Amino acid sequence: MTTHLLQRTDGVAELASGPARRLTWAGTGVLRYSLVFLLTLIGSFKFFAFEAEGVQPLLAHSPFLSWMLPAFGTRGASDIIGVFEVGAGLLIASRRLWPRGSAYGSLAASFTFVVTLSFLFTTPGALSPTSQLGGFLMKDLVLLGAALYTAGEAWAAPRTDTLGSR
Repeated sequence: MTTHLLQRTDGVAELASGPARRLTWAGTGVLRYSLVFLLTLIGSFKFFAFEAEGVQPLLAHSPFLSWMLPAFGTRGASDIIGVFEVGAGLLIASRRLWPRGSAYGSLAASFTFVVTLSFLFTTPGALSPTSQLGGFLMKDLVLLGAALYTAGEAWAAPRTDTLGSR
């Protein structure tokens, strides 16, 4: 069986073959629910002291988030970030019931990953070859791509939301 791309009238290419369609469906599911798992897990870690202390130096050097430390303290800032990350993960998981909400969750996750990638450039030594932090943060580039893809996929879904407007 050969794979063909069909060009729709709106200019979007569509997969025609069964295997290509199934692989795309499976890959999209893995991307979406991997994001859900990682965001809810990492977000829930933000409620513990070890993670709050771990993000403190990143926040301290961030032009975007440094204001949170004097406003809320290390634990408060970490808790707020945790709520945002867990909330984004739960929204992404709502894809079947609320595609538009899932798209918003993926966009929120995209914002999170852009901010964390900025730590590569704002945290002293993060890009040093001997820094473990740089390698840890670079994974967020792939996660950003996954979040953008799932946002677009959910946004393009038929408006059959069981939550929200139709």
